Amino acid sequence: EEETLTIRESMDKSDQLTNNMVAILSSFESRLMKLENSIIPVHKQTETLQRLQENVDRALSCLDHVISYYHVATETERVIREGPSGRLEGYLGCIAKIQKAVEYFQDNNPDSPELNRVKSLFERGKESLEFCSLLQRQGKPVPPILILDLIGTEEEMVGQEETVLEHLPEGILQDVIRISNWLVEYGRNQDFMNVYYQIRSSQLDRSIKGLKDHLRKNSSSSGITYSPAVQNKRKDTPTKKAPKRPGQLYCFLHPLPMKSDNQLLMHIITEHHQKKTFDSLIQIFPILRHLKLTKPEFDKVLQGTAASTKNKLPSLITSIETTGAKALEDFADSIKNDPDKETNMSKDGTVHELTSNAILFLQQLLEFQETAGAMLASQVLGDTYNIPIDPRETSFTASSYSSEFNRHLLSTYICKVLGNLQLKLLSKSKMHEDLALGAIFLHNNYNYILKSLEKSELMQLVSVTQKHPGSLYQEHIEQQIQTYQRSWLKVTDYVNDRNMPTDKERQMIKERFKGFNDGLEEICKIQKSWAIPDKRQRERIHLAQKSIVQEAYATFLHM
Repeated sequence: EEETLTIRESMDKSDQLTNNMVAILSSFESRLMKLENSIIPVHKQTETLQRLQENVDRALSCLDHVISYYHVATETERVIREGPSGRLEGYLGCIAKIQKAVEYFQDNNPDSPELNRVKSLFERGKESLEFCSLLQRQGKPVPPILILDLIGTEEEMVGQEETVLEHLPEGILQDVIRISNWLVEYGRNQDFMNVYYQIRSSQLDRSIKGLKDHLRKNSSSSGITYSPAVQNKRKDTPTKKAPKRPGQLYCFLHPLPMKSDNQLLMHIITEHHQKKTFDSLIQIFPILRHLKLTKPEFDKVLQGTAASTKNKLPSLITSIETTGAKALEDFADSIKNDPDKETNMSKDGTVHELTSNAILFLQQLLEFQETAGAMLASQVLGDTYNIPIDPRETSFTASSYSSEFNRHLLSTYICKVLGNLQLKLLSKSKMHEDLALGAIFLHNNYNYILKSLEKSELMQLVSVTQKHPGSLYQEHIEQQIQTYQRSWLKVTDYVNDRNMPTDKERQMIKERFKGFNDGLEEICKIQKSWAIPDKRQRERIHLAQKSIVQEAYATFLHM
């Protein structure tokens, strides 16, 4: 009994302690909830205030940024007025600030008077870049004595680093290059390229005229009666050896002045704007032909002179042939590597500029067949085209073999150009999303090539190495016509025999007529802007397609 009472008392005390602990914990929990309820609003208010503070800071930063544009003109006006002399980078930095201000006002406040101010300052700063004045002030004609000495030095240093004339001091050249790059990238003005052309062509012309006057003066004052191609013999003094200088003929034919000026152009004008053209290549052929025709006369005049003097003209001819052959190969490669740009594609599928330029070049080449063939043969390109180059493999005499071989080689070269052109046209045709327009594009180009070949001697020249070239192009043309005609299937399929409705499906006839009319209207709307310049081809395709559509429609109508 006593133990039971003791246990009960202990349990009662334990229950009482438990209840007290629960009451304490409940009170603590209640207080925590009250504290949390009072803290959370404060925390939210603090977050709101922080966001407001950040917004205010950003707004102030934006205001400072905007206000800075209104101060640009004042801050940079003195620098622009003083010009870039001696501080080009800082000057260009100021112009960059002005340009950003112009862009800001144009986008956000085009009516602001500040826009006119910064625009005027930008134009004034661009004009003060001194591109023109630097070229005129620092670029001088090259003294004739320097040209003669460098040509003579170049002969003695064959195989070593090329000789370069210094047209501008190095520091000035770097400034001109920097200004040129800035004008292309930021100035949005390429007029300076015309300025460069005018100034440099004038200075190059003055350099050559100065050389001509110098040689004429020396020739007349020396009283020497032998050929001007013979080098003037100077006596060496005991203290100084006179530099070896070439004769007059070699001076005028030597490419050093032009090569040096071309290197200057490559530095100053960015590569993107150096359009590679092959017009000058055609101008080489009459020069080379004339040099070859007059070579026997030069050989007679130069009899008895030093071997180095007699070899100058043959060396020049070889150099021109090497350069010309390389340029011919570059032309063929340029067609193959012509970039595929949508902007260069006509919307109506007419002849591409690349095709007309390539054919024009080949037609101009016809006038100089022998010269061009000999130019290719001089570089032993027979291996490239798998043409035998050993005269013993043929029954021709040496002269007839040479002529036939050159003609064969030129024919192979023209075929290579036409092959590259065909591959590039196929690539370009894929830029047209509509396959039918791509077919019209190829048809027009193939037809233009075929007509051009037939109207000139190109067809006979191509036939030397390719059998029936006319038939091959005619086959290509027919394939493209068939591809184009397939575009009309979406119209004629509505009235095609294979899809004729049965007696139980006569209610579908109205839908077929509607589909035919809608398809015809859609295809006419799309194709009415396409063009086929050749009248005969245009009428032929028109009549053939008209016949196909009429026949299918008439068959369906009378079923």
